[in-house]
Amino acid sequence: MTQTVSRPAAGAQKPLPLDVEAIRADFPILSRTVRGGKKLVYLDSGATAQKPRAVLDAERDFYENHNAAVHRGAHQLAEEATDLYEEARRKIGRFIGTDDEREIVFTRNTTDAINLVAYALSNAATAKEEAFRRYAVRQGDEIVVTEMEHHANLVPWQQLCERTGATLRWLGLTDDGRLDLADLGTVINERTKLVAVTHQSNILGTINPLEPIVARAREVGALVLVDGAQSVPHQPVDVAELGADFLAFSGHKMLGPSGIGVLWGRYDVLDALPPFLTGGSMIEVVRMEGSTFAAPPQRFEAGVPMTAQAIGLGAAVDYLTALGMDKVDEHEQAITAYALQKLQEIPGVTVIGPVDTVARGGAVSFTVEGIHPHDVGQVLDDLGIAVRVGHHCAWPVVRRYGVPATTRATFYVHTGYDDIDALADGVREAQRFFGVVPGEVK
Repeated sequence: MTQTVSRPAAGAQKPLPLDVEAIRADFPILSRTVRGGKKLVYLDSGATAQKPRAVLDAERDFYENHNAAVHRGAHQLAEEATDLYEEARRKIGRFIGTDDEREIVFTRNTTDAINLVAYALSNAATAKEEAFRRYAVRQGDEIVVTEMEHHANLVPWQQLCERTGATLRWLGLTDDGRLDLADLGTVINERTKLVAVTHQSNILGTINPLEPIVARAREVGALVLVDGAQSVPHQPVDVAELGADFLAFSGHKMLGPSGIGVLWGRYDVLDALPPFLTGGSMIEVVRMEGSTFAAPPQRFEAGVPMTAQAIGLGAAVDYLTALGMDKVDEHEQAITAYALQKLQEIPGVTVIGPVDTVARGGAVSFTVEGIHPHDVGQVLDDLGIAVRVGHHCAWPVVRRYGVPATTRATFYVHTGYDDIDALADGVREAQRFFGVVPGEVK
């Protein structure tokens, strides 16, 4: 998977589309030092993104000035809290291309959003309401995923199949880290009830071609769920253009708070699904003999919601919108190209995944010959460079490529060429520390 690519020398790199130094000034944590005074080089945004001051201020303002339970009180604070919460819903909807706020369901994170759909599909089979049985998954049905999925978009479907007797099928990977669509027409067939696919791989960086997958699913009448955890924060995403039925993503990966995620769903599909969690706020009428449920999105938001987190995510959307998602995407393309160049210049380094920027995002996983990825990560951490090591909650992927784990660097709006230079220097330092001569295993 490693190839030599001729690119300009470091000094000839084009200016980045975003003003990195100005953006870094917006992130308080980036000014701190680690490991005995070393500058923090944060290359783990794919796991969780740092928060700009605007997001921190929005949460603080809510607690200091508007804190109340939404949708529950008639007093002024409750009205203000509800207005702020629902305005955040509208902002987030517009950010992904929908003006129908009923299609935005707040969840805890991407995992929660996917589980909501998985449980709703299995609950539909036993729902007393005939309208809820339309999309029920039953024995004999099939769910299709890919070998590229994060565990969050794999394990819930495995569990759904165990609960219902359905069968799980999947699309494999090519040697260069892309989806193998050769068997698309047979893997997705008339028994397929739902196709769940990641938009961008969290470990390979691959941006998947959704159009043929969605088109085939439509031919057989299957629903499509897109895991957008790694795409929505980093590139323009329009749900109308995706053509899917569901899109799930997390706030904490897109400059927002932890504990807030989003499930977008086509309203007609959401309206035909039973609830996953039940209790307060998601009901229409409650009697001792039984209950009826509210319309979406309230049907799927049981209990007191994560109001401050939703408002914080709305502020993150404002921040990204001000930067411009086209520029965010362009910026990461430039950073990713530079990272691929610098890493491939180091003898003994192998990139796991596509080695060019064609249909590729800013997640670069690699191995260093003769050094376990965990040891590479430790040396980098000692130098103040934060990366992630391991299987990245994508165990089938590392098995597919025959490695125990990888070291992964992920980028965002505050990543500059200097961060990539530090990463490359750190990898060379790891080689020196372990006495590894490229081409020879110590």
